Amino acid sequence: MASKLTPGRIPPSRGYHHGDLAAALLDAAEHELQENGIEGFSLRLVAKRVGVSHAAPAHHFGDTQGLLTALAARGFQRFSRRQEDFRRKAGASPREQLEASGVGYVIFAIENPALFRLMFNSDRPDFSRAELGQAAGAALDELEQGVKRVRQEAPVACEAAMDVAATWALAHGLADLLIAGRLKSISELPTRARRAAIAGVMSRAMR
Repeated sequence: MASKLTPGRIPPSRGYHHGDLAAALLDAAEHELQENGIEGFSLRLVAKRVGVSHAAPAHHFGDTQGLLTALAARGFQRFSRRQEDFRRKAGASPREQLEASGVGYVIFAIENPALFRLMFNSDRPDFSRAELGQAAGAALDELEQGVKRVRQEAPVACEAAMDVAATWALAHGLADLLIAGRLKSISELPTRARRAAIAGVMSRAMR
């Protein structure tokens, strides 16, 4: 089960060790993003949540873009792990594994809508930075490999690329509709039924 964030100020920690403050600032940044959105996001408010000087985030991340870039990178890492959670519980066939990845993709978006939008819909993170580029690239690579395992290497490269695009568009479009509240026939279902419905959509579209 993915961890849940509880809105509110994060109490200051006594005696931060090297690395702990950076993680606490990232936690606070995610709270800030959830509560105030990208428009109201600031380093000063993030620092206030942790109970440290407003210079602390700048020391660790440089500027607002640096902090959002690090947060997006951590988001992609969690995104990949969430998909892996679902693959571990799925059948062993390539199609079942790809469908499970798709369900994990959508569930991550439902669980983390603000973070999901930062990762995919915002120009604030800097994808040229290594940490974010690698994390995002690893997530896309897993999608490509999953499609290849299902298709067993399409004979024409552009067909393989189109299969990847179709699979990605399906998972991302479904996620976007659900977090926007546009697909209430699924979003308002109880958790277990909602996941089954998402799996059903993925399965139907991949036939």
